[in-house]
Amino acid sequence: MTRLSVLHTESSCGWGGQELRIITEAEGFKRRGHDICVAAPPESRIFVEATKRGLAVMPLPIARKRIFGVRAMRRAVMSRPWSIINSHSSTDSWLAALALMTLPRSRRPPLVRTRHISAPISRNVATRWLYGRATAHVVTTGEALRQQVIEEAGLDPGCVTSVPTGIDLERFAPGDRTDARGQLSLPRNRFIVGIVATLRSWKGHRFLVDAIATLGDKRLLLVIVGDGPGRDNLRAQVRSLGLEEQVLMTGNQEEVAPWLRAFDVFALPSYANEGVPQSIMQAMACGCPVVSTPIGSIGEIVEHGKTGLMVAPRDVDALSGALSALRDDAALRLSLSAAGLTMARERFAAERMVEEMERIFLANLA
Repeated sequence: MTRLSVLHTESSCGWGGQELRIITEAEGFKRRGHDICVAAPPESRIFVEATKRGLAVMPLPIARKRIFGVRAMRRAVMSRPWSIINSHSSTDSWLAALALMTLPRSRRPPLVRTRHISAPISRNVATRWLYGRATAHVVTTGEALRQQVIEEAGLDPGCVTSVPTGIDLERFAPGDRTDARGQLSLPRNRFIVGIVATLRSWKGHRFLVDAIATLGDKRLLLVIVGDGPGRDNLRAQVRSLGLEEQVLMTGNQEEVAPWLRAFDVFALPSYANEGVPQSIMQAMACGCPVVSTPIGSIGEIVEHGKTGLMVAPRDVDALSGALSALRDDAALRLSLSAAGLTMARERFAAERMVEEMERIFLANLA
């Protein structure tokens, strides 16, 4: 087996499914005997998490598009003979591409770009250069995202591959709901709707809060796991609607699997930017029925009426209707959770993701 040396670059200082995928993938490659390093801003969460998990890390000032970021990236690329540079966000992809351009062709490792989200791609000349000539291959986290990249970046379909994110199916597995609630000090007699997501506007938390208000059922409890820039606005919304007794905001949690096991329903009403959210995959793997929206590649795993319920984005009435249907129909909850669990076990294993990424890296060696 060819031993790869892979430098993952990530400019984001946030924490979510994208960063977690990088960590999971890096750990999988390390187990398979490859040399892996994660380059990120030292103040970023991914830098801290990679260090905690025993991965090699490289602190780089790449949180913004600056000339010293290009220089730092160039030094990182020249620090050893990397097999592949795998970039993940827009900023580090640009910095890596520009740094590689300054090197002799003989010293340029191939750049593979993983695109995790469905935000629109600029159709200008510079962006087409980045996705085309500067990048050896583009990986997306779902087929809908793959088609978007092909169309908007004007790429040959052979240069873009969908590799769904994988999760740890031993960590995310069904458990006893009553035990989970006891562990987390959650009420055992409430119907709990949960969401696990960074508090960003496009995740749709505010529509979920509005849906709880619309239902007017005091037995319902909305549990919001996560933190982020939308925290203060969300708290203000909860206060203004008088929902303090029906909404629990837990902040970030080190281990989210017990929360997923404690929920009666998992809801993620995103309206933009999604690929295939790991939280949906994790909820399915824990046997929790899902409500979501047809954004990005979510529809590739949430099939309406089979593995979950789908509602239109930003539609509070549709969202509250789906939640009430699941609240009132235990058989529907059981059916959706069973089908979601089956899909998770068949398609979501982390090892499948690692094997496919390994194949792509090997195929794109210079």
